[in-house]
Amino acid sequence: MSKRKINYDVIVIGGGHAGCEAAHASARRGASTCLITHSIKTIGLMSCNPAFGGVGKGHLIREIDALDGLMGIVSDFAAIQYRELNRSRGPAVRGPRVQADREIYKAKMQNILLNTSNLEIIEGSVINLIIKNNCANGVILNNGNEIFSTSVVLTTGTFLSGIIHIGNKKVVGGRVGEKSETELSKQIKNFDFIIGRLKTGTPPRLLSKSINYSNLDKQEGDISPKFMSFLTTKTQNPQISCYLTRTNINTHHIINNNIHNSAIYNGNINSSGPRYCPSIEDKVNRF
Repeated sequence: MSKRKINYDVIVIGGGHAGCEAAHASARRGASTCLITHSIKTIGLMSCNPAFGGVGKGHLIREIDALDGLMGIVSDFAAIQYRELNRSRGPAVRGPRVQADREIYKAKMQNILLNTSNLEIIEGSVINLIIKNNCANGVILNNGNEIFSTSVVLTTGTFLSGIIHIGNKKVVGGRVGEKSETELSKQIKNFDFIIGRLKTGTPPRLLSKSINYSNLDKQEGDISPKFMSFLTTKTQNPQISCYLTRTNINTHHIINNNIHNSAIYNGNINSSGPRYCPSIEDKVNRF
């Protein structure tokens, strides 16, 4: 793209879940919208966990769906198992959850956004906000292009001053193989905004052929699924089972003997870690 000036009503920075919803909401309201992302191929990528919903999060997806959002519809389109959590407890703490096919979800989300009226998607990295009279009126990309707008929405997630910890190794990045937004972070700090850090944990992926399922506890999905979207009427994909496994005393010894290699225990991360979905070393150490 040659160096030029472009004008929109709304600019959304970041193509993750929040960016997809923000860009689509803006465009369907009739505003000319620009979604800026490092790569169109990673829009809608479920990089951490191929599941939607659960307690709290499931309620949030239902609220997004009630406001004509995308996440409920697309997660139903990609669903490969439905399971309502805490079913034995009261209705207030039950949470619908979907295990989704990551590739189907990503492809569907990209297809919707690429065919949404009033929405243009630009690949690039934002290095500066254009500020006039203490208002954000656009952005400057790393190729020098200036894009102007009435408002700017930041949905950068872990990419803002992102750091990846792999054992004792620490690298700058939003995800593995993807750069973080360091220049934009500096500018935001100069405006006296406080930038905090959110910790996420990405578990290793296992090759399904390497797993002995006969030793695991099978967990079936719900026979009568509760869909994430009120618009969904039927399942789109064959439904599969999940499987539960457990650690043993030998696993605990290995983890405890190498706990100093964990970033959250050796001081590289100053955090107590998440309450839910803790890392395996957190489970052994805390529980």
